[in-house]
Amino acid sequence: MNLGAHMSIAGGAHRSLERGRALGCNAVQLFVKSPSQWRARPLAGEEIERFRALASLFAPNFIVGHASYLLNIASPDPSLLERSIAGLGEELRRAGALGVPYLVLHPGSGRGENGTRGARRAARAIDAALAAARGTEILLETTAGQGHTLGRSFEELARIIELCRHGDRIGVCFDTCHAFAAGYDLRTRRAFDRTFDRFDRTIGLDRLKVFHLNDSARELGSGVDRHAHIGRGTIGERAFALLVNDGRFLDRPMILETPKDARGRNDRRNLALLRGLRRQM
Repeated sequence: MNLGAHMSIAGGAHRSLERGRALGCNAVQLFVKSPSQWRARPLAGEEIERFRALASLFAPNFIVGHASYLLNIASPDPSLLERSIAGLGEELRRAGALGVPYLVLHPGSGRGENGTRGARRAARAIDAALAAARGTEILLETTAGQGHTLGRSFEELARIIELCRHGDRIGVCFDTCHAFAAGYDLRTRRAFDRTFDRFDRTIGLDRLKVFHLNDSARELGSGVDRHAHIGRGTIGERAFALLVNDGRFLDRPMILETPKDARGRNDRRNLALLRGLRRQM
């Protein structure tokens, strides 16, 4: 199966894969450095070797990195923008050293400026970071549109990709909670098909490389990013049954980002529910 969850890197990057395997994950997402600090300790050779050895137990492309939330590649603040470009380049290099094929990235916020200006800054930032690091692809994540964040529509993501010179190294991560909060319904077969038909026409399903599976604590089109456990939010089980059984996406990793608990019981419950939904259809 292509189901998994985001795992902590406490104790070393390889520990995320160990934790994932202990929960029965077939896919794992991790931060490639601490998400709350700009500086990152160097990756030790032994840590890289241990990570790559464990990674060989997973299917290709089923280990996914997530960029730090500190980065804002659309910022109108020159200092923050420069720091974000440097930080993104460093995270891409770390992902490359670990052999992680994808790095999920939030498109950033123009902080109230015209969306086109923000998209242009984001594209330039992505190009600069990709030029300084080889191998790993950037996956722009769909967003709920909270505040002034870019990526609330498929058209905004498509615009950023079109502006990039390195478009061949850019894909998309589809977050179910974010898309739903942005107004893309998934709850019925008709709504589900309409959403992914629009994605295909606007961006192309070939660019959709990873899913984040999160129910939503808020209603359709709320613009508010609040994750809920699968089947316990306003999206509901039916949408996730449609998604995990869609033959087009069986080779794309589907990663939980639902609320955690200390012993992993929440992840186990959500994974078991998703596996059950696949068997039912």
